[in-house]
Amino acid sequence: MLGEYLITGRRAAEISASIERAVGSGQLEPGQPLPPMRELADRLGVNPNTVAAAYRTLRERGVIETAGRRGSRVRSKPATTGREFIRVEVPEGVRDVSDGNPDPALLPALGPVFAAAAEQGDREPMLYGHAPVEPELVRLARADLDADGVPDGPLAVTSGSLDAMERVLVTHLRPGDAVAVEDPGWGSLLDLVAALGLRTVAVGVDDEGPLPEDVRRALAAGARALVVTDRAQNPTGAAVSATRARVLRSVLGDHPGTLLIEDDHGHRIVDLPLHPLAGTTHSWAFVRSAAKAYGPDLRLAVLTGDEVTLDRVRGRQRLGPGWVSRITQRAVAGLWADGSVDAGAVAAAYGRRRDALLGALAERGIEAHGRSGMNVWIPVPDETGAVARLLHAGWAVAPGARFRVNGPPGIRITVSTLAEGEAGPLADAVASALVPGAVRSYV
Repeated sequence: MLGEYLITGRRAAEISASIERAVGSGQLEPGQPLPPMRELADRLGVNPNTVAAAYRTLRERGVIETAGRRGSRVRSKPATTGREFIRVEVPEGVRDVSDGNPDPALLPALGPVFAAAAEQGDREPMLYGHAPVEPELVRLARADLDADGVPDGPLAVTSGSLDAMERVLVTHLRPGDAVAVEDPGWGSLLDLVAALGLRTVAVGVDDEGPLPEDVRRALAAGARALVVTDRAQNPTGAAVSATRARVLRSVLGDHPGTLLIEDDHGHRIVDLPLHPLAGTTHSWAFVRSAAKAYGPDLRLAVLTGDEVTLDRVRGRQRLGPGWVSRITQRAVAGLWADGSVDAGAVAAAYGRRRDALLGALAERGIEAHGRSGMNVWIPVPDETGAVARLLHAGWAVAPGARFRVNGPPGIRITVSTLAEGEAGPLADAVASALVPGAVRSYV
């Protein structure tokens, strides 16, 4: 089972260190099974509880995973391995439609609002003990949330949506707990779940959001949390419809102890209405980031949720970073207040580019998905070959492996900067790339 490697140690810390050293050196490979606890205890001459404690430590550190009766094995990918590194290197002269970034031309100017926020900071410095959240930001955020039907709740400000999700997850879950996630879904979230020592349970997605039966199965099997992207799902562009929301609320109503986390990824870049699920379960959180509409470098998201969850998040935040810069908060509040982003115009621009590519692909008989947002997802039979052939043709796309758990292969194309007239040539290249041929490596 372990080849030539011998696990050593008499105490739990020594046993876990022995295994972790072997994983780090490559002597124990990803996916390799470990001995059953009783067997290893007999071999080492220790109590099975000692081995159980060692394995528990390794699970919490993200080194191994346990799947019930199938036993424990080395994680198939280390928790520190970022899916963002599953990408193509874009040579000079190749058109990059892989990065998932917004169109810089549609982002607002930041200089004036930051200058005004800094001037206010000079007059009223933010000091220790002051309120961590800008009142005007709270007022504007709460008005938006009310208009979209998100239940009332306290507010916190975090350093982006992933920061918010991490804080919510660790307030409720322990290493080894299962989290139901969209598949395909946001690669950074999939990495985060693994890095926290949590287990992912894949939930399929169609154009209207997570598949209810998959969610039902995941929760019935013991998943403690569910993460849902309401609009502009990355990478498929799915948006939760009114009908799908009603069914998902019914499913969640049968599992009120589930931690529900919603990410409104399409806030102010999508013209489809929001159909929130928040409030269906006892513990819930709803997060909106400023990244896509106002700029990724702002690193700001607004988080709301039930009283207990938000109290825990704010308590831990006080013991870490303390707060997100009030200058940044004031700047974002200024952007929201002065209407610096015409959400309808931005949504229309992305919609035209998305529809142009979807239409061109449909004309060539290619299935693709992109109901909202700035990405198009294309199922492919040979992901590696398609990515390599497109690169050879002058187009860099994102490999679907960055976003998949168990789902079939695909590629993601970001349309945010797609120029008029590019949809046809790109669709031609995709059509040619899907023709079976020699497989090339892209990493």
